[in-house]
Amino acid sequence: MRNRTLTGQVLRQMYKMGAERLTQHVKKVDALNVFPVPDGDTGTNMNLTFTSGVAELEKLAEQTAEKVASVFSRGLLMGARGNSGVILSQLFRGFAKGLADSVEADSHKLADAFQQGVEMAYKAVMKPVEGTILTVAREAAAAARKAARSGLIEDVVERLVEAAQKALDNTPNQLSVLKEVGVVDSGGQGLVYIYEGFLKAVKDGIVFAEPEEAKPAVAGGMSLFGKTHDEMHHVINPADIKYGYCTEFMVHVRPDAVFTQDEFQERISAYGDSLLVVSDEDLVKVHIHAEEPGEVLSLAQQYGALDRIKIENMRLQHEEVLRRQKTRQALKSPSETPTVSAERSQVTEAVRGEPDFDIPQPENAKKPYAIIAVASGQGIADIFKSLGVDRIIEGGQTMNPSTEQFVSAIEEANAERVLILPNNKNIVMAAQQAAELVDVPTAVIPSKSVPQGMSSLLAFSADEPLEQNRDRMSEALALVKTGLVTYAVRDTTLNELIIKEGDFIGIFDGDVVTSGQDAYETAKALISRMVDEDDGLITVIYGADVKESAMNELEKQLRASFDSYEVEVHDGGQPLYSFIIAVE
Repeated sequence: MRNRTLTGQVLRQMYKMGAERLTQHVKKVDALNVFPVPDGDTGTNMNLTFTSGVAELEKLAEQTAEKVASVFSRGLLMGARGNSGVILSQLFRGFAKGLADSVEADSHKLADAFQQGVEMAYKAVMKPVEGTILTVAREAAAAARKAARSGLIEDVVERLVEAAQKALDNTPNQLSVLKEVGVVDSGGQGLVYIYEGFLKAVKDGIVFAEPEEAKPAVAGGMSLFGKTHDEMHHVINPADIKYGYCTEFMVHVRPDAVFTQDEFQERISAYGDSLLVVSDEDLVKVHIHAEEPGEVLSLAQQYGALDRIKIENMRLQHEEVLRRQKTRQALKSPSETPTVSAERSQVTEAVRGEPDFDIPQPENAKKPYAIIAVASGQGIADIFKSLGVDRIIEGGQTMNPSTEQFVSAIEEANAERVLILPNNKNIVMAAQQAAELVDVPTAVIPSKSVPQGMSSLLAFSADEPLEQNRDRMSEALALVKTGLVTYAVRDTTLNELIIKEGDFIGIFDGDVVTSGQDAYETAKALISRMVDEDDGLITVIYGADVKESAMNELEKQLRASFDSYEVEVHDGGQPLYSFIIAVE
């Protein structure tokens, strides 16, 4: 049937099928990451963002095109994760504005809405780059507007898809790094899949019979096992903890790996207890209490790429609970009520990173400032708290917090002013979007790494206005150099380096500069590239896969090799990155 108007009901189906089509290809989009590192998450971020819009539609009974588009846009806005998710939310925010006051939309209205989406997305990006999702969206919208002359909705969407695919194929000619690695733009590919779902909806409205590479969406920072996981923790007797680290992760099983769940469970059970393994074709979710989480991850990595890693020290968590309980009891006892000076002392200790005890405050009293930071790894979170951070949002690579998570954190902080440290370039836009949605004066410090976030905190002054802190802390980002050591998830050639899957790679301020088969040697080579005669301090934060004994040996070697520099070492507990290095 050839339609000349788009109803709200059909638009709702377009959104649903766009989400379904993207979900089918999440892993393909993730795999298009330019760097061969285990954090390609564009597809995951776009999928979580888009499905949040579909979930919002489930609450809507109204069927006008305007209302469907508006509600869907709101869901995307709050669920946006990563830069790709934020751009996607802006595309469909502009699209919704283009359908304002429309019970139904004709071909010209629909095409113009796609164009308005492009214009809003471009405004959201400070320095738009050609060869990205923006290019794909722009060229697709231009073709849709030409096709609108026929008056048929199907023609508009069909030309939209054709032009999007053509633009996507051309992205390597616009971005040299895409051509060097041999991939198309990941965000653009995700958008093409969404548009293909739109076309399927308007042409015949049927769902795909056999989803390709379907992958369950797991929001960053959330438990992989939901209620089951919570119940397992509830029955733990802390006095009987033999294996102290609650470890959760996912494994994307390689096609050539020989995997059976029984054999995998038997091997991994030797490392701990409270084991729970759930497998679904080529995806495995694991929960285990282990004493050596690094060894667990090493074993699992033999089967494929790791994802959604979460490690928590249960002994420290229990000690924290006991301290809080003792303080609450003391504060409730009239005979042991702390003096004003004691209360101030406890507040001071909390700012330095000690447990934030429940000190009685006037009802609804607001703090002058609250600082929110994104971090992954208990050790890194503790360092941030010691530097004055009030709230930690768990996240980082592969776990990009949503706009809604930032909004909730800002509102729950109960402060007059809020500063946010994203600590990852792919999280900055979501934080900025959240800052625009709240009534609380909020500034985002565009920190792109953990070392940058830590450096910026040293420039913070509780006595200064928000704008001045924002400027000073942003300037401090340039005072530190960042190095990362992780492993390659595929063969590639980058920056004239021939990298094989499984090699360790050293990244210096966003550029891959060295690689090798040993993480520790790679770290030393990376530091050699980072330091110069003007530097004085080398800080190494080691991850969950690094053994303390090996780190002690590396520390000795670093102190000997770089004897003119001060060397600090911290246990960060972070996933994916063996080492995070700061030089200043």
